[in-house]
Amino acid sequence: MQRLQGIAVSPGVAIGEAIVFDHEGFRIPRRFLPRDAVEAELTRLDESIAAAASEIDLNRQRVAEQLGDDYAAIFSAHLQMLQDRRLHDELEQMIRDRHYSAEYSVSRALRRYAKVFLSLEGDTMAERANDIFDIEKRLLRHLLGQRREGLGELTSEVLILAHNLTPSETANLSPEFVRGFVTEMGGPGSHTAIVAEALDIPAVVGTGPFLTEVSGGETVIIDGDHGLVILQPDEETLARYRHEVDEHRHLAAKLETLRDLPADTLDGHHVTLLGNIEFPAEAKQCQERGSEGIGLYRTEFLYLSRDVQPSEEDHVLAYNEVTQAMQGLPVVMRTLDLGADKIPNFPMPEDEPNPFLGLRSIRLTLKHLDLFRTQLRAMLRASTSGNLRIMFPLITTLIELRRAKMVLSDAMEDLDEEGIDFDRNIQVGMMVEVPSAVLMMDRFVEEVDFFSIGTNDLVQYALAVDRNNKDVASLYTASDPAVLRLIRMAINAAKKRDKPISMCGQMSGNPQYTMLLLGLGLRSFSIVPAAIPEIKRICRSVTIPQCEELAERVMTLDSSRDVKTALLEELTRLLPDQPV
Repeated sequence: MQRLQGIAVSPGVAIGEAIVFDHEGFRIPRRFLPRDAVEAELTRLDESIAAAASEIDLNRQRVAEQLGDDYAAIFSAHLQMLQDRRLHDELEQMIRDRHYSAEYSVSRALRRYAKVFLSLEGDTMAERANDIFDIEKRLLRHLLGQRREGLGELTSEVLILAHNLTPSETANLSPEFVRGFVTEMGGPGSHTAIVAEALDIPAVVGTGPFLTEVSGGETVIIDGDHGLVILQPDEETLARYRHEVDEHRHLAAKLETLRDLPADTLDGHHVTLLGNIEFPAEAKQCQERGSEGIGLYRTEFLYLSRDVQPSEEDHVLAYNEVTQAMQGLPVVMRTLDLGADKIPNFPMPEDEPNPFLGLRSIRLTLKHLDLFRTQLRAMLRASTSGNLRIMFPLITTLIELRRAKMVLSDAMEDLDEEGIDFDRNIQVGMMVEVPSAVLMMDRFVEEVDFFSIGTNDLVQYALAVDRNNKDVASLYTASDPAVLRLIRMAINAAKKRDKPISMCGQMSGNPQYTMLLLGLGLRSFSIVPAAIPEIKRICRSVTIPQCEELAERVMTLDSSRDVKTALLEELTRLLPDQPV
């Protein structure tokens, strides 16, 4: 058994069979063969070994000619390992006796050999392990060829173990089959983490290198509550975590009884709970969990889930699906919030050393007005099918906001000229995600109908921490006193002018912060559907003076650690059975 510590980004526990998705995109599932396919599989294995051997020998000859036999020795060693009779016999036995596929046999056998070398001391032993991994990948390239299986082709429930998952890969994950995932890379505010929460599956990121330690088909435990990954767990550990899964189910069933009850505090203050969604189908989840609307519809999925940019009709269809499903409840649609490097068939920035400080979000759409107009026209057209509102992301200056509103006005004029109906009184809001937006709130309140605090980016920009960088992940925390002061400033500025303000970042869906946010004056939370029952339970268990007392005490603390400790102690005292 091996335990890995990573960063918890989506709560819950998942136990199941793993598939490995490595740096090169290989997915090696444990696939079994019918009896009559064994001989053909052995032939396929032999052909792949022969092809790989031919490649290695050709490389050996070229290096020998150019650099001499000493430098070519590594390829001779690879050839010797590949053609080792014991290895061939072991692979043949797996295929004949266990009916494993050739690729699964290769991966399982060679990774076992590599583990032995990695367990031995000395640089030479580590080099031998790397040699074995190189042989494995060479053989897999020949065995899989064009038959490489992507994450969108799953047919059974699995846990995904990956080096990293791109936004487009996470957008195409199937919640029906993906029960949890782990990545070597990533941070708590990454797009991967956001999608994991949206899919309501346990996830851990930023574990560091571990893929060489596991083969597809092995049992793995993902503890999304504590950021733990357990490889090849023993029976005692399995039993303990199965019990924890049962407890999660019991609490979920208990929370289900709150679905149709209002999120009112004990002293009668109503709290509005809205849903964050990534995909149109999640609108149904919002209704099932008792949401009062959608506070954040991330429209990026339209770009990430396809190989071509979506047309205006593609946008309209998706938006209508959501507004109609919500049956008149408010739906806040955020315009595109991605960098140019994430959009298929889009010109890459010429020089983008730091994407988070570069051409992303509203800056990208204001530079590419055709893309922006297409999306805004579609939102306006869909506004007649429900209570749709438009929200601009990553606004940093008044000029930026005014330019975005001008493009929206142009889109309205175009639709007017074409005789296309739309909501002429549509509400327009902005995200509060950077310190400059907080500092200028007294001016922004004159320009928009509502605000939503995006804590994922606010934490990143306030603390100068790349939210995708695991090496500084410990600094990325919403509990930092500087972040809390910015949040308090934003809430107070909006309340002073009686402008609605919500919070849609991950912080708002974390039960640890609910009492604090209520104490700071927040009365609208936009959270992933799965978190709605938990947050509602806390709201219905407290009074506002109780929350204000906690907030006053927390705002005097000097460190994020002290803030977290105080909040956890209060939550545990209030609800002893609440997972923390």
